[in-house]
Amino acid sequence: MTTETLLIELGTEELPPKALSKLATVFFEQIKTQLESADLGYETIKWFASPRRLAVQVNALVAKQADKAVEKRGPAVNVAFDADGNPTKAAEGWARSNGITVAEADRLTTDKGEWLLHKAVQAGKTVHELIPAIVVNALNKLPIPKPMRWGAERIQFIRPTHTLTMMYGSEIIAGEALGVQSSNQLQGHRFHHKGLVTLDHADNYQSVLESAFVIADYQQRKALIESQVAKVAADIGGNAIVDADLLEEVTSINEWPVTLVGTFDEEFLSVPAEPLIYSMQDHQKYFPVRDNNGNLMNKFIFVANIESKEPQQVIFGNEKVIRPRLADAEFFFKTDKKQSLESRLTTLDSVLFQKQLGTLKDKSERIAQLSQFIAEQLNENSADAYRAGLLSKTDLMSDMVLEFPQVQGTMGKYYAQHDGESAAIAQALEDQYRPRFSGDSLPEANIGCAVAIADKIDSLVGIFGINQPPKGDKDPFALRRAAIGVIRIIIEKQLNLDLSALISRSIELFADKLSNENTASDVLDFVMGRFKAFYQEQNINVDVIQAVLAKKPSAPLDFDKRIKAVSYFSQLAEAETLAAANKRVGNILAKFDGELFQSFNSELATEAEEQALAAAFAEISEKVAPFMANKDYQAALTELAQLKAPIDTFFDNVMVMSDDEAVKTNRLTLLNQVRACFFDIADISLLQ
Repeated sequence: MTTETLLIELGTEELPPKALSKLATVFFEQIKTQLESADLGYETIKWFASPRRLAVQVNALVAKQADKAVEKRGPAVNVAFDADGNPTKAAEGWARSNGITVAEADRLTTDKGEWLLHKAVQAGKTVHELIPAIVVNALNKLPIPKPMRWGAERIQFIRPTHTLTMMYGSEIIAGEALGVQSSNQLQGHRFHHKGLVTLDHADNYQSVLESAFVIADYQQRKALIESQVAKVAADIGGNAIVDADLLEEVTSINEWPVTLVGTFDEEFLSVPAEPLIYSMQDHQKYFPVRDNNGNLMNKFIFVANIESKEPQQVIFGNEKVIRPRLADAEFFFKTDKKQSLESRLTTLDSVLFQKQLGTLKDKSERIAQLSQFIAEQLNENSADAYRAGLLSKTDLMSDMVLEFPQVQGTMGKYYAQHDGESAAIAQALEDQYRPRFSGDSLPEANIGCAVAIADKIDSLVGIFGINQPPKGDKDPFALRRAAIGVIRIIIEKQLNLDLSALISRSIELFADKLSNENTASDVLDFVMGRFKAFYQEQNINVDVIQAVLAKKPSAPLDFDKRIKAVSYFSQLAEAETLAAANKRVGNILAKFDGELFQSFNSELATEAEEQALAAAFAEISEKVAPFMANKDYQAALTELAQLKAPIDTFFDNVMVMSDDEAVKTNRLTLLNQVRACFFDIADISLLQ
């Protein structure tokens, strides 16, 4: 069958850079899905995107669909003909719709009766017939939150459209989308190539555009920018700070990237690096540079979408633009230092945290007291923890943080150092927001951990306490992230803290502000629910997590030890049998409506197998006791695994539900004791 390359490109005004790759990939997926649904085979398919285009190229696409044999069943014969054998209106209407007469129809006979049948061959449609509709459907399904109209047209799209190219090999596929007729004309670079460029064949898409100063391949352009930035940084003796999101954005605003380096006055380096970096990245889309010691250099790398004959003029222009930005940061820093963090406490009263929960000052005071409580549990300096908690939100009132919200906490650290606060307090102010995202670093020291945990617990308790928990994908106070953050800090920093105690103390600090009587259980259940996602990311089986969750251990570090122990146990050869045995015992006990004995009575043990199980359990439980005391759950479960053989023998040879009530109760007491020993760690009956 004939095959050729298909090229589809929509030429537009500059597309939103932060949305470009998503638009391109969705467009690609829609085209791909529809080609496959239409049974149009191909070898490879690839997407392209630049500021002024979305494109898809399909290699070795078949020219048309395969013909299909079609059978269309008509009315039953007893309905298709009247008593005289003449066709009824139902039969004639069906025949007409298929382009035949009733006499030309075949018959379909089954064990349920006989029907009229039309057999035909449906000719496959060509690429020229199918592609226009496929393109329109794909464009209609793009994620465009705010479409716009232009000129006198009523057509809406994310940006005005100028060209539509649909080519199959060297042939133009006739069609229209968004008010533009298909042609073989493409937009070149806005400055380096005035007007349109002609595409002679779909295979030549990239080379034709490259001749017009456009690198259409998004990933190629991204890799080129990254390598250019790294080379320029190395040439000036530094290392570029390449933020992944910024790299994507720069790739999305350049069609012909040219990387240059600029310089700013060294005096600005007296300002903390973080606001300078954010200013360069967020405001100017520049890549800052650090020297080999990690210190910020007075250099910046930028990517121009033009190959200038006078690059120095381009550099000069960018240096001129960055100066007032950095001067603002310098001014904010100098101004903020005139006022101590402590003096800003009163201004927190003017900012509402949440109308039912009070101001930021109220929150700061709660964080301070909860931080102190946590520090006491950790045997850390509680006075430092209280002070850090009290000052934790004060930098939010500084000019620098108002201008650069990303440096909250970080500027608190610098201002605390300037005010003469201790190093522990200063570092805690920065650490309070950690971890800010999945995989982010944790607080450095335990004082920072205390403040970070206190801040997150305060938000969880407060918002649940006024009955405003997250719903669906709505989580305005980022409580899911806060819960995961608390779990990570406690487990990864090996902190011996109990969530129930932290939640109870936090509830006390809110006094009468909370209206939800179930706040403590709701918050604990919510945080416990985050454990599942936390451990699934570590490839822990769900049944292992459920087995531990059944115990509801409220100390995350203890929870983690149980998870690791049960995960290890689940891999043992004895695990499957012991899990089944525990489940069996649980089911038996659930049906027992009497009272068990306080302890197993050996005098009632009439069978050798129950005596053997009782003896084995007594010996093993004695060994397990010190392991449990030290919370060495893995060692405990390893010992308990030795009960497999006596338990198997017991169930094979002993009738648990004896007719003698005392004997039955005694056997159930033994089984309950064995099960309870396992359940002290986790409900292993839930293991699959």
